[in-house]
Amino acid sequence: MSTPEFIRRIRATAGHQLLFLPGVTAVVFDGEGRVLLGRRADTGGWSVIGGISEPGEQPAETAVREVYEETAVRCVAERVVLVQCLQPVTYANGDACQYMDITFRCRAVGGEARVNDEESLDVAWFAVDALPPLEAFALDRIRQALKDEPTWFEPAGT
Repeated sequence: MSTPEFIRRIRATAGHQLLFLPGVTAVVFDGEGRVLLGRRADTGGWSVIGGISEPGEQPAETAVREVYEETAVRCVAERVVLVQCLQPVTYANGDACQYMDITFRCRAVGGEARVNDEESLDVAWFAVDALPPLEAFALDRIRQALKDEPTWFEPAGT
């Protein structure tokens, strides 16, 4: 994930201290029920699409923007499927971040899936019963997006 300019400006004065940031994940399905995945340039692994909201940007707008920026697929956010505060992460350069992730189930409405930025090595549609190896983060979000249930969140006090 490339660092947004507003984060670079914050880091200029905040240094490496922990930043709490709004993150968004998009689980995008096409008309055939396939899920859109990107193979990340930073890890080499396949994952769902996501990114950081810009100041003033609504989370659903972030989901739609990130999907297009990374995959050239146009989508609409249909519903929130998960809200979760993630564990803090420290990057190789020493920057510490913790993300509040809002995951959306999205529907593709146009565009042709392809690598559309430097964050991805590959982009492809996968049948949900034929997914490539994925980390628990992506699998949990895909499974939740497939359910017709209320938004998942971790109950208070757990």
